[in-house]
Amino acid sequence: MAMLIVLPILLLIIFGYAANFSVSSLDTAVLGPHAQVVADQLPDLFTITEVDESGGAEAAQDLLKDGKDSVAIFTGSTPPTAYVDGSSLFAAQTAVAAFNQLGDRITVDILYNPDLTTAWVLVPPLTGLILMFIGTVVTEIGLVRERERGTLEQLAVMPIRPSAVIVGKITPYFVLASVDMVVVTLLGIFLFDVPFNGNAVLFALGAAIFLFVVLGLGVFISTASQNAGQAIQMAIFVLLPQVLLSGMIFPLDAVPWGVRWISYLLPLTYYTMISVGIMVRGAGIVALWIPFVVLTCMALVVFVGSILRFRRELAPGRRDVANATETP
Repeated sequence: MAMLIVLPILLLIIFGYAANFSVSSLDTAVLGPHAQVVADQLPDLFTITEVDESGGAEAAQDLLKDGKDSVAIFTGSTPPTAYVDGSSLFAAQTAVAAFNQLGDRITVDILYNPDLTTAWVLVPPLTGLILMFIGTVVTEIGLVRERERGTLEQLAVMPIRPSAVIVGKITPYFVLASVDMVVVTLLGIFLFDVPFNGNAVLFALGAAIFLFVVLGLGVFISTASQNAGQAIQMAIFVLLPQVLLSGMIFPLDAVPWGVRWISYLLPLTYYTMISVGIMVRGAGIVALWIPFVVLTCMALVVFVGSILRFRRELAPGRRDVANATETP
């Protein structure tokens, strides 16, 4: 019933409100000696976030590197130079089109993705989608099959903590998904010339935290599923919003707030911020600490929830064993 009724409604709402490639507002900082004059002349498309007459070109570029603005205009050159964040593809295309209408009044310099190549902004979050698929679907199906074979009942009679069981179950999937992440990332770099401008250790840390979240989701779903078919159906409800509302396909700025709040509940949204920020823009932990903290909190919540659910699964078997032991 959920697949027949809820899923079509969900698809209608998502595609009706979220399927939007147009960007109606661009966060813009204006720096340099003529910052206020230039800011007053910009079209309404550019939402002014900062006017700093003492700022330089390097400061303008740093604002884009840290992901604070989509456009930063330096007015100390003639004509003024508009730096555009190319890692946000649709926002950059909208900005370039708007500046082209202004003629030669502003020079445009696209940073981090000068040719506005789609693969450069699509491959990094695709690594997260692959991790999501392995971590959620493969893990939950594997655990559900163990339930069908009676493995969980065998664990119930053993003096093993639920947390130890979960760690033991997800470790092989963690190793497998980590290998896949490395392979897919390297293929993206060599096949599509996707740059890797940031810290590899920081990227690996973000991927590991994200993977821990999705593995926990897989365990949690498996405890609520009675068979593999039910697990796959629940996985669809988990994966579909991740693909459509994480910012991987449709820009978050173009999604209305009535739907966008769902995006900020999805782990792939924050992994997209981390992967694109590190690989394409070369951003550091100072600029990405919020998605790192949110993913860490999600990992703790999901892990604790999985332990509690798993403990409920093991409790009946252990009570039966205890009663059988006490029976003379």
